[in-house]
Amino acid sequence: MRADYAEHYRELYEHHWWWRARERFILDTLRAMQPPQGWKRILDVGCGDGLFFDQLAQFGEVDGVEPAEAVVSRTGPHYSRIHIGPFDENFQPAKRFSLILFLDVLEHLPAPAKALRHALALIEPGGTVLVTVPAFNLLWTNHDIINGHLVRYTKASFRDLAQAVGLEIEMEKYFFQWMFPAKLMTRVAERALRSEPKPAAVPPRWINGSLYRLSCFEQKTWGALPLPFGSSLMVMGRSATRRNA
Repeated sequence: MRADYAEHYRELYEHHWWWRARERFILDTLRAMQPPQGWKRILDVGCGDGLFFDQLAQFGEVDGVEPAEAVVSRTGPHYSRIHIGPFDENFQPAKRFSLILFLDVLEHLPAPAKALRHALALIEPGGTVLVTVPAFNLLWTNHDIINGHLVRYTKASFRDLAQAVGLEIEMEKYFFQWMFPAKLMTRVAERALRSEPKPAAVPPRWINGSLYRLSCFEQKTWGALPLPFGSSLMVMGRSATRRNA
């Protein structure tokens, strides 16, 4: 993540329609999919300054891992529960987790399989891994460049990754379907105009609110259909080897 982007990430997360709609979709999914006993211990990988912790707390006790020290406030309310450093074999907490989240994280990693394997080593028997990633390399734009993305996924390419690490997929779904044509047009325009990447900004209130409502409406209507496209992909799965342990 570029430094100028990281500086105002909190503002984007708290106010931008995309982050607000994504959070709502994730929370709705967690409520629908949580087991009867709930998730007692949760790990948010790539958690930033713990901006999602308060919402996740309704499901269980939350810890996080964040490799970018610059985005974590030492005076923040969640600082004591955030491990600052890479998510690799050196991260060996004393507890295991029943839910591990990778929310738009894997697309940044040169070795996503290694991160997923480590997550499966830290998961409790029967525990869940939830992943969101950007979808379709066809939709590659300046947004991917400024965010330091290395790849965008499809269901097929993520299945290959999951199979390689022993993640048994239980749910896979494209979302932000309405954004697929919008991002495709953005890609064409950026190439035609040769525009340079620049950090995202919160749109004017009426645009921000309209796009948030459109995204929420999608989630409640045609978004429930198994449409084969979207600008993002969500996957939930369990360890194939530890599921019944």
